[in-house]
Amino acid sequence: MNSSKKIPNSLINETSPYLLQHAYNPVKWYAWNEKTLQKAREENKILIISIGYAACHWCHVMEHESFEDNEVAKIMNENFLCIKVDREERPDVDDVYMTACQLVSQRGCGWPLNAFAMPDGSPIWATTYHPKQSWIHLLTQINNTYQQQPERLLKAANDLTNGIKNHDKIFVTNHKNVEQHLIHTVMLDFMAVMDFENGGRKGAPKFPMPNTLECLMKYFVFSKEERIWKIVEITLDKMALSGIYDQLQGGWARYSVDDIWMVPHFEKMLYDNAQLIYVYSLAYKKSKKTLYKKVVEETIAFMKNEWLNENGCFYSAFDADSEGEEGKYYTWTFDELKTIIYNVQHFEIFCEYYSIEEVGNFEHTNILHRKNENKASEKYKLSSKDVNDIINSINKQLLSLRNNRVKPLLDNKVL
Repeated sequence: MNSSKKIPNSLINETSPYLLQHAYNPVKWYAWNEKTLQKAREENKILIISIGYAACHWCHVMEHESFEDNEVAKIMNENFLCIKVDREERPDVDDVYMTACQLVSQRGCGWPLNAFAMPDGSPIWATTYHPKQSWIHLLTQINNTYQQQPERLLKAANDLTNGIKNHDKIFVTNHKNVEQHLIHTVMLDFMAVMDFENGGRKGAPKFPMPNTLECLMKYFVFSKEERIWKIVEITLDKMALSGIYDQLQGGWARYSVDDIWMVPHFEKMLYDNAQLIYVYSLAYKKSKKTLYKKVVEETIAFMKNEWLNENGCFYSAFDADSEGEEGKYYTWTFDELKTIIYNVQHFEIFCEYYSIEEVGNFEHTNILHRKNENKASEKYKLSSKDVNDIINSINKQLLSLRNNRVKPLLDNKVL
């Protein structure tokens, strides 16, 4: 059904792209404000506080499966007061319920973040993405408990609120300097979880963690421990050659879903890109690696071309999806590339350089990542410069063609 034939909810009056995405959901969403919270108190309804951001892939998935579904909307509207929050507009609200989620699950949490709270906003339970039937089960369970045993939810809210208060306590010390052996101990513990083959932390998913890389570089200045610099360099090298880095235009996806940085979660966030410019700049100052300089220059160019507005401010993000499909804007089929790159040898070099497979290296299509870049020089007995000239020429051609595709949604919010 066309959205123009639907009845909008109260989010239609908001300016956040994320909130406006939900303005035509059958769920009666409200924005987070005092008027909404007062309404919850007056109606004595449990709150559902659903938090996300415009470029969040799994937010879109849950919207499509549940929040656009009339059956789910009926349950939510009849039994709860439903609030949508853009985490970038209200990081303070996000922080409270994210902390609740972490305390409940005892692990890191992501978005969409879906919290249940008492009418006064005290969190009862917090979780992330749920498919439709699981979400319905959770809604029913929470509502039944509230109707039959409200004291249980009140106790849960009190316990969780106290947990958040203790979590947020800051202990002040009179010590002006931290003893070096304590820093060294922390670093040893941290290094134990690092992946010296692929960079970053061991396992999947892999996040760039620019703050961590900056911390390691600063520690190396004092410690002179080569292992510290080695893990920084491995991580920066692997990321720059990977699928989470846009090999055609520059710019970074948020993280990789695997343990080799190949398959990105395709959304691009302003804060990730800004921090990685800084980290690669610091690394270039020490190493003088042309790869790092190239990454910095390309990422800056990407941000200026795509996100800088006429007032000199930067927009927030690009979505992971375009035309309803995650990563469609960035990937290429084997046959598509073959019709674009006419020179047979150049096509073979390109496929070797970017690990292109006929059946695809990702869900029947191909992500450009430089796993075998040196093999092209060896196989065709060409210098690195000759190979790079060929690749750069093809990259420009592909980028020009990609610019004609339907772009991912731009979150044009300026923070």
